[in-house]
Amino acid sequence: MSVERSVAQLLQQIARQDVVQIGPENSAGRAAALVHIAEQYGFEYGETRRTGHKDAQVLVLMYRDPRPEARAREAATLAAHPQAGNGGPVPGMRPGSLKPLPEAEAAVAQGTDRIRFDALAEAGGKKKQLLAFGYCAVLPLVLLIAGMPLGALFGGAALAAFVFGGFKIGAVRRQRIAQRLTEAGFAQVRDEQGRTRFLRPGQQLPGHANPFAV
Repeated sequence: MSVERSVAQLLQQIARQDVVQIGPENSAGRAAALVHIAEQYGFEYGETRRTGHKDAQVLVLMYRDPRPEARAREAATLAAHPQAGNGGPVPGMRPGSLKPLPEAEAAVAQGTDRIRFDALAEAGGKKKQLLAFGYCAVLPLVLLIAGMPLGALFGGAALAAFVFGGFKIGAVRRQRIAQRLTEAGFAQVRDEQGRTRFLRPGQQLPGHANPFAV
């Protein structure tokens, strides 16, 4: 989807809805740029879900921030960028692109980290792990039935090691992202579903378990 169309669709949602959807996007960086734009209109990052073929895409949900400073930020953005979405300049982005201006680079990088953290956490969740290791158990059984006991032994062990290694790498990546976000001033909290979330200073989690249902 073109930059102009992506921005126009986002701003249409912002004008009509209290919860907006960004994506599905193939790139966390592109999604983070759109997140930054939405933040300038008084929205706050909610969460990221994996979607698409093999969960290869990200879908970001954002909610309207009710705080007075968010409403003031929205008013200032509307006044400064009256043609955004109609071919005019977009807050924080270089003309005709989703590449951040120097003053927005840090915010977009932090948004990218939040998106990747949520996506990695979903990929490494307990349900995903149970499903993956379930496949590891099925392979040896199939090979045994086929009369290949050695293949069952070594194939099952190799697959289990590969799966375990993948989850371990994901955990290490999450730890590194968590450290960067903490150093940038984000607060690590648990939501009502037990998930680890990172909130910017002053941000609060919405007060019920599933505020992002669309």
